Amino acid sequence: MVARAKQFSTHRALVVEDSEHILYMLDFILTRAGYDVNAVSNGRDAQAAVENLDPVDVIVLDLMLPYVSGYQLITEIRDNPLWQYVPIVVISGKVMEHDIVKALDLGANDYVTKPFRPEELLARLRRVVADNERLVSRT
Repeated sequence: MVARAKQFSTHRALVVEDSEHILYMLDFILTRAGYDVNAVSNGRDAQAAVENLDPVDVIVLDLMLPYVSGYQLITEIRDNPLWQYVPIVVISGKVMEHDIVKALDLGANDYVTKPFRPEELLARLRRVVADNERLVSRT
C-alpha cells in the first residue's frame, strides 16, 4: 500500500487504481488540489484500507482491479457501518451503459470514464464531498 499525505489538507481521499501511471497521476492531481491521499493498487489493499483506516472524505475507485473487483468493493463499503456514507466516484474504462448503471445501483455516487479530464474529476469530487458534508451536518 502506497500512502501519501499533504499537511494542512482539508479532505482525505482513498484512491484505488491498478494502473501505476494513472494511480500516480491521480495521486498528483488530488494532492495538488489539497487532498491527503491514500493510494492503493488492488482490491485487497483497498479492503485493508477500509478495515484499518478511519473513513476518508471520498473514494476514487477503478472497477477492474486485481483480487477484488471495484463492484465488490462498492458493496463492501456500503455494508460497512463506518464507511457506508463515504462518497464513491468510480473512474473506469468501462463505458457501456450497463456497467455504469451497475456501479451506480450498487452505491457509487458518480462515474467518470477514462480518459478523464482532471478539472472535471476535481469538480465532481468537490460536489460529492460537499453534498456528503451537508447531509452529515443535518444528522
